[in-house]
Amino acid sequence: MTIKSVTANNRRRCFEIETRKGALTFPYIKLDIAPSRTNPVKEVYVDPELGNEAITYFLESGEEDSVHVDDFLNYNKDPDYMRDLTLYKLTLKARTLLKESRLPKRGLARRLATSPAQIYRLLDPTNYKKSIDQMVRLLACLDYTLDFVIEKDGRSAA
Repeated sequence: MTIKSVTANNRRRCFEIETRKGALTFPYIKLDIAPSRTNPVKEVYVDPELGNEAITYFLESGEEDSVHVDDFLNYNKDPDYMRDLTLYKLTLKARTLLKESRLPKRGLARRLATSPAQIYRLLDPTNYKKSIDQMVRLLACLDYTLDFVIEKDGRSAA
């Protein structure tokens, strides 16, 4: 996802970006190099060297850092981003469990009643077209169950 524009909102002490999905904020307090009253943001821009997927800011002291759009999405708990993150974690775990099980991928494909090509797609961490349901079935074929733990985030939505 690309960033269209960025502004430094010193009153709210956060960066505000505009994307195709709308506006997102990221507070200064979460930055690795945080601005202060004595060391404010001198310049901020959407960084073309990072594919317009991150912002780069400079402080008065000359320090600089970048913040990726994923950090904005994670902080704002974007539902699509959180789904993709969950799929990514499930995929990494499934790959580890498959290696430990020593079950051949063709055998796994037979148990799932699908093709080996589909198994490779399910085990691809960059494939976000799969569903969590498919990953649950894959884990079940590896003789594992999936239990979800639902916890309150602990911070209020801003």
